[in-house]
Amino acid sequence: RDITHSGHWPEPVFKTPPDPERGPVLVMIEYDIDPQKRAEFAAAMRDVGRIRLRDGAIRWGIFQDAAAPGRHVESFLVENWAEHLRQHERVTLADRELEDRAKQFHRGETPPVATHWLASE
Repeated sequence: RDITHSGHWPEPVFKTPPDPERGPVLVMIEYDIDPQKRAEFAAAMRDVGRIRLRDGAIRWGIFQDAAAPGRHVESFLVENWAEHLRQHERVTLADRELEDRAKQFHRGETPPVATHWLASE
């Protein structure tokens, strides 16, 4: 496994840079998956979940929309904004391979959408 830093995570989008100590931070990534391939997607996502937890997430999960069987949301919780930015520095080329394997199940012309949520102050 290649543990070289990959730098493949895009910079988070925000209106005003958050205080580094603000948290927790909830990251959500939405996927559109063929319901017939849900089990394969879930297996690929377990590897992604291990990466998230290894790199600083304190909780991780993948959820299916009860009203739309193809819609899945990955979520992971990080202690604060600074820790999430450190996650961006920790991802490796080997991690990218596992993430790309999971993303292959995503349908659509655009990649899965990631959003960042800060705990209310």
